[in-house]
Amino acid sequence: MDSTKTPSSTVPRRYTETLRFLAAPTDLGHSGTVDAGRVLEWVDKAAFAAATAWAGAYCVTAYVGNIHFRYPVQVGEMVEVTGTVLHTGRSSMHVSTVVRSGDPKSGKFEERARCLVIFVAVDDDGKATPVPTFTPQTLEQELAQQYALDRIPIRDEITDLLAAQSPAVEGEAERVILRFLASPTDVNWGGKVHGGIVMEWMDEAAYLCATRYCGKDTVAVFSGGIRFLQPLHIGDMVEVDARLVYTGNKGMHIWVEVRSGDPKGQELAVTTNCITVMVARDDEGTSIPIPAWEPVTDEDKRLWQLARDMLEIRGRAPGNRLPNHMLED
Repeated sequence: MDSTKTPSSTVPRRYTETLRFLAAPTDLGHSGTVDAGRVLEWVDKAAFAAATAWAGAYCVTAYVGNIHFRYPVQVGEMVEVTGTVLHTGRSSMHVSTVVRSGDPKSGKFEERARCLVIFVAVDDDGKATPVPTFTPQTLEQELAQQYALDRIPIRDEITDLLAAQSPAVEGEAERVILRFLASPTDVNWGGKVHGGIVMEWMDEAAYLCATRYCGKDTVAVFSGGIRFLQPLHIGDMVEVDARLVYTGNKGMHIWVEVRSGDPKGQELAVTTNCITVMVARDDEGTSIPIPAWEPVTDEDKRLWQLARDMLEIRGRAPGNRLPNHMLED
């Protein structure tokens, strides 16, 4: 049976979707270019389009893999974001997403970022529902699927590491907490807060934390393992908690956790978390060294070790070479 067809239909399933648009003046961020948070929103939309087309059902973001922001997107550039299904589980889809941009007059695009996004198909009650199996038809698709499969053990190891952590408590590291209500303008097609919007919030909090620590303009160069643990609803009270956990050669590793819940209640549940790496820049836009941070309290030491452990695990991924800004020396 052709893997691009459902058992009950002869209509081919689309496994890849491309979004094209101009980076607008409203996309301009604090760095003078398009911020990483906005790029993550685009990534989420393109991956959603590919996952939904393949599943034939509504899909929700479960995980956004490691994304390195190679070069910034400039306002006025033509942007092309492509999502491609590489592998399917029972209800999940692993979607490769590539961001390219360039001068619209030349039509030449250069890669800006790429990452693997996992979506889960859900039914009308929000329960996971089966998706058609994707079977590679070309050598290129086989290699791409193997790339996704090779990263499953690494992702599972990081997930287990995070699950074993106790809730974060106060420390002495630089920390920023943003609090606000999720507004109706944040809604997605399923009536919940759009995953891309949540990632924009996380980028903003990481920027504030890093900038306050080093006293310089900062920009995100990496976001790792963004896990969506449960949906965030319109009207929820939202806390975006960003704290410095580790400094590398030039990078500041910021642990970001999003919590949300009924504003009338007392407890907020963790909905999303990740580590974002920020670098400081001079007036020419070149990354510069930042002061080394040494943990003092037991809590700071615990989170410092967590960042080190996650670096070690990611460094074992096949073909993965950690950028210089993520290393200590």
